[in-house]
Amino acid sequence: MGACLALSSLASCASCLCGSAPCLLSSCCPSTYNSTMSRLAFSFLLLLGTLVSVIMILPGMEEHLKQIPGFCVGGTSIPGVQNKVNCDIIVGYKSVYRMCFAMACFFALFCIIMIRVRSSKDPRAAIQNGFWFFKFLVLVGITVGAFFIPDGIFNTVWYYFGVVGSFIFILIQLILLVDFAHSWNQSWLEKAENGNPKCWFAALLSFTIFNYVAAFAAVVLFYVFYTQPNDCTEHKVFISLNFIFCIIVSVVSILPKVQEAQPSSGLLQASLISLYTMYLTWSAMSNNPNRQCNPSLLSLVQPVGPPPTPAPGPAPPTPAPSNVQWWDAQGIVGLTIFLFCTLYASIRSSNNSQVNKLMQTEEVQGLTAEYTAAAGEEGVRRAMDNEEEGVTYSYSFFHFSLFLASLYIMMTLTNWFMPDTDYQVMQSSMPAVWVKISSSWLGLALYLWTLVAPLVLPDRDFS
Repeated sequence: MGACLALSSLASCASCLCGSAPCLLSSCCPSTYNSTMSRLAFSFLLLLGTLVSVIMILPGMEEHLKQIPGFCVGGTSIPGVQNKVNCDIIVGYKSVYRMCFAMACFFALFCIIMIRVRSSKDPRAAIQNGFWFFKFLVLVGITVGAFFIPDGIFNTVWYYFGVVGSFIFILIQLILLVDFAHSWNQSWLEKAENGNPKCWFAALLSFTIFNYVAAFAAVVLFYVFYTQPNDCTEHKVFISLNFIFCIIVSVVSILPKVQEAQPSSGLLQASLISLYTMYLTWSAMSNNPNRQCNPSLLSLVQPVGPPPTPAPGPAPPTPAPSNVQWWDAQGIVGLTIFLFCTLYASIRSSNNSQVNKLMQTEEVQGLTAEYTAAAGEEGVRRAMDNEEEGVTYSYSFFHFSLFLASLYIMMTLTNWFMPDTDYQVMQSSMPAVWVKISSSWLGLALYLWTLVAPLVLPDRDFS
């Protein structure tokens, strides 16, 4: 798919950079819809910004930049270029804040511009589906400007923006996971009816059991490593409550009345939600500033041995707090889930009416489209315009989701740490703990509502 998109981008430069005509596709690619290509292109810009943020926060980047003569403030003097760049700003968590600020501003701008676009006949739809080169220039320009923002209270204020936005994005991730599980379950049930039922039912059962076993194993590990006999009361409450809540939603999903109202619901969806809830619980506990209740994952796998013998002479100075490292386990898992949800949101074609209403999308035909080449276009394929009568997704809401995703990336890469008063280091904080754990509770409540809504509101259509 990546190679296909790369070839497509080369073939479509003439029609996509400066216009809104359906983009040309490489002959090796299946024909698809203009709406899908646009979502994939915007998601690519988000992923590109994420990659730049990851590079900026890699260890040793600051030292490499300081080796460039005259590049950093305080570096070797070269007439005309000395002391031009503060390397403390363009690497580390400050660079992540500014890069994600630029992406958030970019998608917020498009969110406002695309309000109430009804079809591709709207002149603003041409901006949504074309002019990609100029969009890229706008993003680069905002990014460059973001790095001139003085420290001041920017980091602290933007931290709270990130907390609120990430909280909402976690719920959007949960909605996408529920939709994915529904589509997955329905697809395999249809294949079981049309093919070998034993094989497909066994596959569904295997994945369901795997998810539940992984979730239960996580609960056991949480009690072992993230609680203490006389401490960590909050963690004990978090683990116990979420374990009980997962059991409740699993039981409700297979109740006869729920199955009658929603035949597609089942344990596969509940198992996936339970596993995601356990991840959120782990992620929340990983931000507890109490190190007795929040052991480093590396400390759990390092061999235990006698403490090293101190060297003779005066004691060495206490090292300064290290910079933020995003590549811990929960950060990597968070990025993986984010990448999956971003790609799925770009190509999803759900027939679940509840999820479509929540995500502001319509039921569409799928990722690929039938296309017959016109005369003289042999081997050439185009992204079909399927929005002449009406858009298949809310342009504004899609950009709002990417705006929230930019904030979520910022918080994930900085481990949800809060800048201290000197803006020099980042610290764990309890607000991040409560935001994550409350999002898990609200997410479970949202999933429970999708199960019982047809029973509570029998007059509404929840097909």
